[in-house]
Amino acid sequence: MCARLGVPRASYYRWLDQKESPTAARHRELTGQVKVMFDSSDGIFGHRMVHTKLAATGVEVSVGTVAAIMAENSWAAKRMRAFKRTTIPSDPDKVFQDLIGRDFTSQVPGTKLVGDITYLRTGEGWLYLATVIDLCTRMVVGWAMADHMRASLVTGALRMARDRGHLAADAIFHSDRGTQYTSREMGAWCVGNGIRQSMGATGVCWDNAVAESAFSSLKNEFYHHHSFATRQDARRATMRYIEVFYNRWRPHTNNDGLPPATAMANFTTNQQPLPAAA
Repeated sequence: MCARLGVPRASYYRWLDQKESPTAARHRELTGQVKVMFDSSDGIFGHRMVHTKLAATGVEVSVGTVAAIMAENSWAAKRMRAFKRTTIPSDPDKVFQDLIGRDFTSQVPGTKLVGDITYLRTGEGWLYLATVIDLCTRMVVGWAMADHMRASLVTGALRMARDRGHLAADAIFHSDRGTQYTSREMGAWCVGNGIRQSMGATGVCWDNAVAESAFSSLKNEFYHHHSFATRQDARRATMRYIEVFYNRWRPHTNNDGLPPATAMANFTTNQQPLPAAA
């Protein structure tokens, strides 16, 4: 081969004896760890999420190195289309003032929360999901699923948040102007539990961006990659995504890479209990 290519034999033996470069050795050492973290997300995590989870376990590696290893192995995060909107505009006279003005920050859990509704397709028809998200920790503190979009769906999600101790007295609950949120049933529930309602403008997704983003993650990372024959199957899988993966495993940039439930636990460990809602 050397004769054919006009290469000195010494060059061949030098190439044969060369040692693995430090970069290649480092990639080889980390590849297994990157794969374990990527596989643990069922192929959902991109390189930034994988890096965040590795860093949380004490692995010292740069984002660029993780990206390079994933590219070398053709490991790419699943991505799908956006979700379908569910807002049915209500009577303009029944809306509430926007109390947060796109300020989705909060220093204390349970004091500022957002909610929304989305569709989930199943073989039996639509399943509807309503959520309540805490703005301090981004934890889904309340959720409800049903085969309808009546007001009881959203009050059910709020009831879960209250019963779990995640609604403080005089908390702000922000939503869109859908008929469920402007209903008499919803208004009575909020008044009875000391909750102040807040609403963004109709058709402006940025006014409820945190709730929209959470549903986008649920659809793109999980729901669009599965097919459910029954509503019960979809309900079980969605509950697992919310409670196990999203709340307790998935890192969140709002919490410096900590999962929402961990951020909530860290706060409650160091603070007094929240003043309970009525």
